[in-house]
Amino acid sequence: MSVEYSIISIGTLSHNVVWKETKPVRSQHATTTLVTDGDRRILVDPSLPGEILTARLMERCGVGPESITDIFCTTLRPDFRRAIESGIFASAKWWCGETELEWYARCLDETTETAERLGNADTDDLKRELDLVRKFKPAPEKFTEQIATYPLFGATPGCTGLLLTPQVHTIVVTGPAAATREHLQRGIIWEQSADQDTAMKSLGDMLELADVIIPGFDNVTFSPRQWM
Repeated sequence: MSVEYSIISIGTLSHNVVWKETKPVRSQHATTTLVTDGDRRILVDPSLPGEILTARLMERCGVGPESITDIFCTTLRPDFRRAIESGIFASAKWWCGETELEWYARCLDETTETAERLGNADTDDLKRELDLVRKFKPAPEKFTEQIATYPLFGATPGCTGLLLTPQVHTIVVTGPAAATREHLQRGIIWEQSADQDTAMKSLGDMLELADVIIPGFDNVTFSPRQWM
């Protein structure tokens, strides 16, 4: 059986610089993808609130949250994992790229220490966030023979995608490393990228490899090189 994917929810940017938007005009959420290989059902970037995502799973694939074996987050930014906080994926294993996991946990540790020292009231919220993040495990290099992790550093310090390798073509689920189809066509990166140079290199490397791309905030698309 070959690896398969389904777009559960198409994401959107809060504002799209390609459309000449300069400030948020909508609620940002990431594209959520279900990747299936045999008995493995990996939900990538569960960005919508739990109740809404539960409905989308049933609409798109006829399954509920209890059928998901793994959650994979391309980044630990809160807007890429909203549904996790609802507790609907308690039976799934949670994964993230190791570099992203280490970076985000370190940032939370440092922020919590500063908040405690200054007596800020949001210390409890920070501790809850850190407890949640610590439930994630570093993702393996391969989940199955046809599903591997793919480093896409730059958009966030440890952004990591999934590389799907069915027989016919190569598919990359990118998270924020590739924002939208229009960003790809113009060869530009997400303007909120943590490291612009590294993000541009990751984008270039990915474009040389991928036939099909699932961007962080858009529907599935062909790699721009398919049209060259």
